[in-house]
Amino acid sequence: MTDHTDDTTGAGEGHEPEQKPTGEVIHFNPWRDFNDAPLQEDPFGIEPDPEQLATFLDVVFGYCEGLIPVRGFVDKGQGRDGKPNNIWIDADGSAFDKLKTFATWAWREGAALYVIPGTVAAQGQARAHEVLQMQAVVVDLDAGDILAKLTHLVHHLGTPTLIVESGGRTPEGALKLHVWWKLTEAATGDDLATLCRLRGDIAMKVAGDTHFRSAHQPIRVAGSVYHKGGFQRLVQIREHNAIEVDLGDFAERVAAMPFIPGMGAEPSPEGHTKPSLDAILTTPVHEGGQDAWTRFEGASAAIGHYVRMVHQGKLSPNDGWEAICQYNAAMLRPAWPEERLKQESERLWALHVKKNGPALLRNEAEIASDAPVSMTAFKLRHLLADKSPMPPDIIAPRVLTPGGLLVLGGAPKVGKSDFLISMLVHMAAGVPFLGFQPPAALRVYYLQAEIQYHYLRERLQQIRLDAEIIMAALDNLVATPKLRLLLDEKGLALAAASIQEHFPDAPPDIICLDPIRNLFDGGEDGGGENDNNAMMFFLTERVERLREAVAPDCGVILAHHTKKMNRKAVTEDPFQALSGASALRGFYTSGLLMHRPDEDSTMRKLEIELRNGPALQPKLIDKENGRWVEINLMNERLVRKEVGAKHDAERERKGGVIVDMIAAQAAQGKMFTLSQFAAKFENKGSLGGETSIRNRIHVLATKGYIKFVRGEEAERLGLPRASMKYGYLCVKDMLFQTPAEELDAETGEIEPVVVRVRPTDFMCPQTGALLTVENPDVWVDQEEV
Repeated sequence: MTDHTDDTTGAGEGHEPEQKPTGEVIHFNPWRDFNDAPLQEDPFGIEPDPEQLATFLDVVFGYCEGLIPVRGFVDKGQGRDGKPNNIWIDADGSAFDKLKTFATWAWREGAALYVIPGTVAAQGQARAHEVLQMQAVVVDLDAGDILAKLTHLVHHLGTPTLIVESGGRTPEGALKLHVWWKLTEAATGDDLATLCRLRGDIAMKVAGDTHFRSAHQPIRVAGSVYHKGGFQRLVQIREHNAIEVDLGDFAERVAAMPFIPGMGAEPSPEGHTKPSLDAILTTPVHEGGQDAWTRFEGASAAIGHYVRMVHQGKLSPNDGWEAICQYNAAMLRPAWPEERLKQESERLWALHVKKNGPALLRNEAEIASDAPVSMTAFKLRHLLADKSPMPPDIIAPRVLTPGGLLVLGGAPKVGKSDFLISMLVHMAAGVPFLGFQPPAALRVYYLQAEIQYHYLRERLQQIRLDAEIIMAALDNLVATPKLRLLLDEKGLALAAASIQEHFPDAPPDIICLDPIRNLFDGGEDGGGENDNNAMMFFLTERVERLREAVAPDCGVILAHHTKKMNRKAVTEDPFQALSGASALRGFYTSGLLMHRPDEDSTMRKLEIELRNGPALQPKLIDKENGRWVEINLMNERLVRKEVGAKHDAERERKGGVIVDMIAAQAAQGKMFTLSQFAAKFENKGSLGGETSIRNRIHVLATKGYIKFVRGEEAERLGLPRASMKYGYLCVKDMLFQTPAEELDAETGEIEPVVVRVRPTDFMCPQTGALLTVENPDVWVDQEEV
């Protein structure tokens, strides 16, 4: 089920006629009945109307059996995002209570309430071919002269069962409408196909929303609340008449109804099969309906084809118009007047731009440059003799070359986006980043579809960089907030227009798309990112065409996810971890892959693969104080990492135990030389043998965690002079209980004297010799030095 967030694709809205047909008014507002002042918005908000919900259910589902697909979409224009919420409710006596509950939830969440006006057989079904029953015909009047269209419908098709004000307004301020006719029974099978065809034919004849030719097109529920643009309005039943129509009779009325002058388009005859484009472009068609399709159908199809070609940048506007004129002269018998041809072309162009966004307009010179008249090739003699300078890298060394494609891969939450943002800021400032060097400050367009605006700005503000880097990058980096956008024809045009808008004077040096998964369009076949053909379509017809449209020589960076692989497989061939089709790896010019070699460590390893340059060694990186830094690979353990980590932890534990034991013994009035401590505490506290303890004390002394007391300081503490070289062991802030005693003036008790031990000597970390402590009141750790 498509997420329809706008009424042009979900459910249209209409406008209120001045003269209302008589009937039962469900929502009664006495003020409006006696006052013709313009409708005012309710500043305090409104709630769903249960009576109108019940009426809507009866008209649209009263005779149906099965499940009703119900949808909740957050209305746009409220400054908030939200995922669609889908439920399926039984079309029986419980439907009202369930729909009422869902409508209340949608109202509180600022969501629009839609249904597919038909029933399906099972949960999760919502596609057109899965709709089994429908019992009402609807037309959506969402543009133009709504009053004239409604009058035309009532005159030719009869009084409708429901007229619903859907909440929207036309640019002229008129109320958009949904007009319903209830059938005498639910339509199934062939009757269901007829009902959908009638919905499309009616829409074409009065220029309504033709999306309702599809059975799965959702529509707003009467009695629910419209929130679009920050306004709350009731989706309100303007008129309810106890009228039901027979499907066969109604089909005859639709067939007899003319299309409204100047608005509608002639519908296809019943049973008509849409011809292929090749047939349209190569088969003459005569006036008077003598052929398999009308002149209007042929001209519209041909003009639509060339409009798409121009919109996609495959034809220049002049070439497109020339092709339309040639079709008109060659295939229409007689040809249309040029004025009519121009009007129809402009109408279809406006509709196509409205639906698909800005065009990728290109001139004849640009298009000609893309179509070489011959295949270029060079002799070995020429290639060996050409000593001209290489084009400068966009990001050196050969990480991103002119016209190149860099793929940055990483598992979710590994820090890929944070790393990418930091790199782009540095590139925009012209400052090296972890050894990656830009030639100057680069213009960067960052199109991302993951991080919402407020969290994007928070992340950028948390990046700890020098003020000079930030200032240099301020105008060179342009980033989008989270986009709900596929990079299809429409998305491609929108992206190109945005890039050109933000870099009007010079094209960007880098276009970054993050991530592939959220932007992926595999073409008409609908293949996913695991399909090689779909991936090649995305890379060639989407990514490359975007590059060609805005800056043919710029570099492109794609952020991509990785699949689950064991650590050994990633180590052996890191880039096999890239998610999706293998065609991606064969297409890009360079790759970066970020992964954690050890899940218990914060360090990441950055693997590098280059096609346009010599291999680069992987980088070990981490974040320190909010900044990405490179760690010397010489410090990384290469083999038996897990065993080594356990040994490191055990050594650290032993060191802590030794330091604690030295302090604890001193508090009891006992201090030891190195040899005596090792002998006394052998195999205690899991410290191991005497030699193991001596070696560990030697390491702790070298690092400054243990120092020594000798000479006069030892005598001050009442200790006998030590005959050993190093004297007595001492740790930071150690207290010693001396043999002396003193009287506590408050309690009268005699207590031992406790003094702070001050070291006299420390071990030189370079030679191991004892050196005199300069200031015994300041403890200095050699590791800190």
